Amino acid sequence: MDTIGLRRPLAVENLNFDELVISSPGQKRIQSIPHLREYAEGLPSFANPLMHNQYFNPIEGFFVSEADMVMENIAIDLNTIGSETQILYHRAGPRSKVCFSPHEVKAAIVTCGGLCPGQNTVIRELVCGLWFQYGVRDIKGIKSGYRGFYSSKPVDLFPKLVHDWHKRGGTLLETSRGGFDLKKIVDAIEDHGFNQVYIIGGDGTMRGAVKIFEEVRTRKLRICIAGIPKTVDNDVAIIDRSFGFQTAVETAQDAINAGHVEAQSATNGVGLVKLMGRNTGHIALHSTLGSRDVDCCLIPENLFYLEGEGGLFEFLEQRLAENGHFVLVVAEGAGQDLIPRTPEEKEKRDESGNPIFLDVGPWLNNELKQWWKKHHPDELFTVKYIDPTYMIRAVPANATDNTYCTLLAHSCIHGVMAGYTGFVVGPINGNYAYIPLVRVASTQNFVNINDHKWAWVRSVTNQPEFSKITKSRKAD
Repeated sequence: MDTIGLRRPLAVENLNFDELVISSPGQKRIQSIPHLREYAEGLPSFANPLMHNQYFNPIEGFFVSEADMVMENIAIDLNTIGSETQILYHRAGPRSKVCFSPHEVKAAIVTCGGLCPGQNTVIRELVCGLWFQYGVRDIKGIKSGYRGFYSSKPVDLFPKLVHDWHKRGGTLLETSRGGFDLKKIVDAIEDHGFNQVYIIGGDGTMRGAVKIFEEVRTRKLRICIAGIPKTVDNDVAIIDRSFGFQTAVETAQDAINAGHVEAQSATNGVGLVKLMGRNTGHIALHSTLGSRDVDCCLIPENLFYLEGEGGLFEFLEQRLAENGHFVLVVAEGAGQDLIPRTPEEKEKRDESGNPIFLDVGPWLNNELKQWWKKHHPDELFTVKYIDPTYMIRAVPANATDNTYCTLLAHSCIHGVMAGYTGFVVGPINGNYAYIPLVRVASTQNFVNINDHKWAWVRSVTNQPEFSKITKSRKAD
């Protein structure tokens, strides 16, 4: 085992993990997460209630120690093992000591941003985990996203109310974008007496959570802020995948299958399917691999062009001549550089501050028809456009995502009860870990078009490598 060395001897309870160095082989950098003890005076310590919970049998090794870590990269090159820096995260799980007595916990749960399969499952499992594992009885739901902290009355949450929420899509707490007023939110949290705040949302929500945590820390409030990253697009970095993603890919298969049937049933038929993916193309990529009926997959990370040698239209024409039909999957963020915009459209932002995307589906639908009419005016041509966006994100989570959401919620509770704050929870290489909020909020998980997975897509579809040709053209 590696030897753990400290610059000065400290008790485990008082470790400053920013100063922790693990030596030989190579340097290992621990991503420390904040703890209430860093700024809250007189923080109590209690034996974990799970020790006496009828549902658990805490044998040796049940509780996670501060030295239990999860490595970010488990694939190593033996030739560079002594020179690479390994990133480590604290392993999620129950600690032997907690900083909250169950009767004093006042928990708040809020969902922000767009919908995603599994949101209701996360809410349900936060409620049931707090209630049955730790004996917490004061749990509130915040309606309508961040603005709900200061604009509406919190609602009581308890197991009987949420018992079947995992079977329902959307979020029964309601959600919204925008409405982020830092002072009003933190004032409301303080006024309501909340000391645990669970925030479920995407990258914009997590950026807001960072600000809330920093303000709470500045005020030296004994309040834990924890995030559960939510994005159907699977664009959260560091973690293995975001919840709801597998359900979305599974549901997208129905849309692709419908597009395939429509295309096969027409002369020169094209099934055009637009899937979610504003900045990343993970849903389109995985749906293409799962379907095998897709002829071309367009994602934001891979630039493409329509006309000319090696372009989309040339490839479509060749494939129609060979098979008589064509299935095209496009992520909503693809082709944004090609769609004409007015100056006003270039400046528009949504309530969360994200740039407004133009709808690539109808635009591409129209471009396809105009191109065919121009070059083949006397031949039949049919495009069936399918947009299953709201169907995909509104469905309940499947069994795999439901299980995943449960583990996320319970792992998050364990960390908060132990006094950790300013973190998100997620699996890294199959092991659940605590990740600094600021790290997740400042990174994004893009499709790497240079790795084997994108090569696999191209081998399945045989589509042109648009990016190489685009780069070549720019160079010329």
